Amino acid sequence: MFTLNCNGRMLVWEKPLIMGIINSTPDSFYQGSRFSGTDAVLAQAEKMLEEGADIIDIGGQSTRPGSTLLTATEELQRVIESVEAIHNRFPEAFISIDTFYALVAKETVAAGASIINDISAGSMNETMISMVASLNVPYVLMHMKGTPETMQQSAHYENVTREVLDFFIHKIPLLRNAGIKDIIVDPGFGFGKTVVHNFELLRNLSAFKIFDCPILLGLSRKSTIYKTLGTDASQALNGTTVLNTIGFENGANILRVHDVKEAREVVTLLEALYK
Repeated sequence: MFTLNCNGRMLVWEKPLIMGIINSTPDSFYQGSRFSGTDAVLAQAEKMLEEGADIIDIGGQSTRPGSTLLTATEELQRVIESVEAIHNRFPEAFISIDTFYALVAKETVAAGASIINDISAGSMNETMISMVASLNVPYVLMHMKGTPETMQQSAHYENVTREVLDFFIHKIPLLRNAGIKDIIVDPGFGFGKTVVHNFELLRNLSAFKIFDCPILLGLSRKSTIYKTLGTDASQALNGTTVLNTIGFENGANILRVHDVKEAREVVTLLEALYK
């Protein structure tokens, strides 16, 4: 069982949670995750919550390989209305903000977000870690080599599982000492990793249980799936379901997905199988 203090509300669970992705950006790698305008965002949030999402993850800029970064102000303009609207319409929903900027974290938590999902582990904004500690919200700590612009040029490891484990072994005590109480670990599938690296991390996912932190699995519709199958992101739902099933069995606690209904079915069926 894990318990997270989400800005004063407790998120307690024994079975994997589903985190639904909503991107307020025109250039995310999967077109089906892009939503422009408050009405569209609210409609998608409602659909995801009805299908069983436990968390809604809002992002304001693409972090696909080679993407060009927005400023904090530009990103905030894209996400703040979405966060406010979802919080006001669905006050019971837990909202995560996908950002590496302290300013965006601060303003969106004030608007209703209660989890910070940072692909950079604090490396792209020097005040992010202290900001998260002051906000007293859970923090998704993800491994990435380089930045979204350069990460696929940095995808070199002698042993990817060991090196990602070493990263968390080094980083988690630093976050604890800074005052962050609730940490979620994310091996960073696709962020500075090849297809081979991603499959190795998935096979070895249970190794990350040593940290006694929730493990987030983010493989939804990614290139590891569609490159292996010779398709594209629009045809990667079945592959996503397969890898989410393997991730569940290997210890994933949070499935970050574009397709909530199918991910919820994975959890329901595997619970029935193992009860």
